[in-house]
Amino acid sequence: MRILLVEDDSQLGDGLAVGVRQFGFTVDWVQDGLVADQVLQTEAFDLVVLDLGLPKISGIEVLTRARTRQQATPILILTARDATTDKVLGLDCGADDYLVKPIDLDELSARIRALIRRSAGRCTPLLRCGELTLDPAGRSVMLGDKYIDLSGREFSLLQVLLENSGRVLTRPQLEQALYGWQDEPESNALEVHIHHLRKKLGSELIRTLRGVGYSIAK
Repeated sequence: MRILLVEDDSQLGDGLAVGVRQFGFTVDWVQDGLVADQVLQTEAFDLVVLDLGLPKISGIEVLTRARTRQQATPILILTARDATTDKVLGLDCGADDYLVKPIDLDELSARIRALIRRSAGRCTPLLRCGELTLDPAGRSVMLGDKYIDLSGREFSLLQVLLENSGRVLTRPQLEQALYGWQDEPESNALEVHIHHLRKKLGSELIRTLRGVGYSIAK
């Protein structure tokens, strides 16, 4: 799951990016509102964590522009502004959640998971396909009653496919979800991860549509 973090404070932004990555998310970080607005017009994210007091253009302006473009990406405001009027304004402009700094990273990750879950139309925290169960919060995978040990990338890839079960995801879509701007995947990295998942979970789970992409059936 790919997160865009918009935070102008270098120390706080670095701490948030490192902390959120520890929960298995891919995080790209920008430090002003104008760059955030431009990035949101060209790249896909599963969620945006947005500060309000930003250089160039404000967080409210970033939010308003995104919603004017009919972008449905969940946006979580994370700010030091704790006045009720600011909370009401942020939520009424289209934010999906509003948190006041400082924030506990466990709570932030839980809210991120909840927003992503809701945006996908799921009411339950677990992802299931047949005997396979993936727990995003616990970062665990069970096949029947057997625990399956996955690497971080394998887990993230499986989660993306399960979140989009029934849809075919292209190689660029999957790579964008798995790798941030600072990562440079090897040319065959995706195929290697798919191969490992099939060995651990069965060859029939992930389908290849040659020349198109990969999918997991509903």
